[in-house]
Formats: sequence, C-alpha cells, structure tokens
Amino acid sequence: MIEAIKNIKVSIVIPTKNAGPLLRNVLSVVVNQKTAWPFEVLVVDSGSTDDTIDIVKYYPSVRFIEISASEFGHGKTRNFAISNTTGDYIAMLTQDALPASLHWLSELVNVMETDTRIAGVFGRHVAYPDASPFTRHQLEQHFLRFLSDPVVEIDDRVRYEREERYRQFLYFFSDNNALLRRSIWRDIPYPDVDFAEDQAWARLIIEAGYRKAYAHNAVVSHSHNYGFIERLQRSFDESFALHRLFNYQHSRGLRHAVWSFFGSTFRDFHFAFQTGLLTTDFRHVASMPLDNLMRVVGHFLGANGNKVPEFVRFHLSRDQRLMMISKTNAR
Repeated sequence: MIEAIKNIKVSIVIPTKNAGPLLRNVLSVVVNQKTAWPFEVLVVDSGSTDDTIDIVKYYPSVRFIEISASEFGHGKTRNFAISNTTGDYIAMLTQDALPASLHWLSELVNVMETDTRIAGVFGRHVAYPDASPFTRHQLEQHFLRFLSDPVVEIDDRVRYEREERYRQFLYFFSDNNALLRRSIWRDIPYPDVDFAEDQAWARLIIEAGYRKAYAHNAVVSHSHNYGFIERLQRSFDESFALHRLFNYQHSRGLRHAVWSFFGSTFRDFHFAFQTGLLTTDFRHVASMPLDNLMRVVGHFLGANGNKVPEFVRFHLSRDQRLMMISKTNAR
C-alpha cells in the first residue's frame, strides 16, 4: 500500500474512459512534474474496455477509482473525484491533454497565487503536430485573446447584462487544462451538467464576485482531427448545449449562418495565401471550405435545436447522453 502524501498542495484529477495509448504519455509527464511542494494524481475511470486501467496501474503513485459508465456525468464525476482528494488546489486535466513541459503544474499555481480572489485558472492549448494548420492557427488566435487581459471579473454590470460577447469572454474556461481553488469549489462545486461543465462553473464563480485567470505558460497539447460528419455533430452538440445553458446564439438566423460561412472561409483562404499553404498543404486547404460548412451548419442547427425533430437531433448528436438529458428536461 502506498503511503499517503502529507501536506499536498495540488491534487491532479484526470477522468478517463478508453483513453488509448496517449494516456501513457500524459501520465508520464504528469507524475514527473517539477514542483517545490507535494502533489497527488487521481484517475477516475468510467467503464474503460481498452487497456486504460493497465496503463494507470503501471504508475504506482497514481491513485485510481473506478465507477460505472452509468454513473458518469461531466460535472458530477469531477465533483466526486475532487471530493476524494485533499490538495489546496485541484488541477483538472483530460485524458487527451498532454502537458508541454515539466513545469506545467507550477505555471498554473504561480498564476493562482497572484490573487486570492482568483477561483480558477485555465491554461493554453496548442495543437498536436498532426493537426490541420487551420486548427493550429485557430487555437493560437483563440488563446491570444486572453493574453492582454489575463485576470478578469465582472467590471461592468450593465455591459454584462447586455452584451453576449462579453459574457462569453468571462465564462470561457477549459478544464482540459485548469486549476481550481478548493476553498471556493467547496461553496461552488461544478453544476451537474453533461456538457460545458467548465463554462457553467465559470459563470457561477464570476457571478459570485470571484475572478478567473489565464496562464499563458501552462501549456498542453490538445486538438482533434474531426471528419466532416464528426465536425457537424460536434458543432451541433456545442451550439445546442450552450444555447440551452447560456442562451448563446451561435447562429442568429440563416442569413447570419451564410455570412459566417463565407467570412470564415475567406479568412482561412487569406491565411493559407499568406503562409504558402496553397502549395505546401493543398489537401487541408481543399477540405477547409467543407469543414467550415459543417461547423456553421452544426451551429445553426444546434442554436435552433428545439425546433428540430427529436429523432433528427439524435442523429445529429455525437453525445447521446446530452440528447437523453435534454429529452428528460423537456418532459
């Protein structure tokens, strides 16, 4: 039996299910983090049928809890995992987010400890080497938005009530790569939702008067290579859930969707021209318009999901659990 580590400063929580071989790399980097204080690692698995459990057991310092797949919920399971740890801070990591350095954890903590009113810190994502150059560019541009204003709170109540884009900026939080302050989590745990639990939590802490911070140097590799149908489904789920949770309007109508498609495609062609992708990576350039179309169509259908017949919604969604919950809530 492994002796319990005393005076743990950070508990790292990783939910898993059929994580695949990448988990070995993730755990190898995580357990070897360079810190001046003790930390622990907890993996909570919800019904893996691949070699995930064997991979976790290869690292004897990693604590492991199994739950059934039926017990899993994005918010609920994270709360359960956190309740089984003791650190002053909780680092949240997903099974496919690979810390870029052995100082990833320290970088998150360094930002957290600049201000006791910070409830949560999220770190930067960069694309894996096999990702599309457009995915890589979009991730870079997305996280650059937070660099100029890394610590935020509601500083304009009127603007907060009126401006959706301002609320989106304040709510953005990614527990693919994040740190939570336990003393605040005790009072404000994750809401029991099955999509965007991280942004739903950020909304709660922001509205409670706490601050949210961005750690630019706490980097993980995290990206997905979606096929066209997967892109449509993922975009539908995202838009459908965020509309239900926050009343976001990813697509305000057919005209807006059309302009969004042409705008994003023009922007990407401009990027391709500037960077020489037309000659160096024509395959991704050629597929980009269809990928953009699938994203826009998914967002449009998701924003209007309540008007879409139920059986169509189930076929559009990658996350059948989300659809089952929306069906239950509609009763």
